[in-house]
Amino acid sequence: MNATCPAITPSVPTFNAAHRWKVLGVGVAANASFSACANGMPTTAIWLRSGYHLSNTELGVALGAMGLGVALSELPWGMATDRWGDRPVLLTGLLGTLLALLTLMLWITPQGAAVPSLFALSAGLALVGVLGGSVNGASGRAVMRWFGAGERGFAMSIRQTAVPLGGGLGALLLPTLAARYGFVPVFGVLGLFCAVTALLTWRWMHEPAFTPEAARGPQNASRGVPEGKAASPVSPLYNRQVWRMVAGIGILCVPQFAILSYATVFLHDHGHLGLAQITSVMVMLQLGAMVMRIWSGRHTDRHANRPAYLRGSVLVALASFLLLAGVAALAAPGWLLMAAVILAGICVSAWHGVAYTELATLAGAASAGTALGMANTAVYLGLFATPVALPHLLAASSWGLVWLAAALVALLAWPLFPRA
Repeated sequence: MNATCPAITPSVPTFNAAHRWKVLGVGVAANASFSACANGMPTTAIWLRSGYHLSNTELGVALGAMGLGVALSELPWGMATDRWGDRPVLLTGLLGTLLALLTLMLWITPQGAAVPSLFALSAGLALVGVLGGSVNGASGRAVMRWFGAGERGFAMSIRQTAVPLGGGLGALLLPTLAARYGFVPVFGVLGLFCAVTALLTWRWMHEPAFTPEAARGPQNASRGVPEGKAASPVSPLYNRQVWRMVAGIGILCVPQFAILSYATVFLHDHGHLGLAQITSVMVMLQLGAMVMRIWSGRHTDRHANRPAYLRGSVLVALASFLLLAGVAALAAPGWLLMAAVILAGICVSAWHGVAYTELATLAGAASAGTALGMANTAVYLGLFATPVALPHLLAASSWGLVWLAAALVALLAWPLFPRA
């Protein structure tokens, strides 16, 4: 007599809702570690200029080198993330960035009369950018895969607070270290951030287990597409909507990089402000940007209005930079210059999480790494080109016209963002 054996089905791991916050924490830490490099180094511009004996033009090349490195590597990193997953890409990138920073610390810092060349400094910073670019697409893809459609805007905006968080930590620590002790501790502290983040990534960053239904594609919350409807099967590389979003994101980052790269020089040379005042401005700017990014993510999740919010953000950035241009042209007192820089920096930084969520939604969670890599390529081309071009514009005009040009560049992004 044959016994009937019950069917054996493989067990499927259940979705661990609590673990997603650890994954988000790793994404924040990874982005903050790299942002401390990319957005923290410009806050040392005055001491970088004097310590490495650079002109303003050479300073722009050095500050832009890291952006060039990221721009060259972002898309390959994003495609690698979609192919092999978040964890191996993040670990490889963070450990590689640590080694690049240690190289800068040990061999490419001024030691007495020996000053490294502009080429050596720029090459070292570009290498940091090439390796550090891994954090953007990998951590963004992880958020898209671990969080549901109704909360991705909030989660992605929290992840994007890592950019001002890292920039704020850099602004708080790096100028003082550079002014008092030189660039050995500057690169050492940045390397320590990467080492700690790599440890957290190894411990907590894992791929979620999805059912086939959950993997079909994200909800396009901003357009009312029902949960479970498949995302476009077209690769982000061939998706016109994705490319328009990529262009808008890249363009709107140009005025942001202008203020992050040269606000310290502006306040020092034009406003004649000291270290404490400059540091406080940059820290307050980054803290304000963090608060606004979290608010914008929650706001757009609740109201399903990401496209309208993005187009409105362009106009707000335009107005804030017009105000900054006017304040600079009128030779306003230092406190007013400080307030205008903080306002413009916050207004041009508040929209990032919303834009990246909309972009990843258009591409679909399975292709989010590639789409975010495309966007960050555009973003970091701006980080390279902006500090390189700005000194030439400044030499031919004035600070007022520099900020006016930044305002006009922001306006170019308005027609590229989708309509509601």
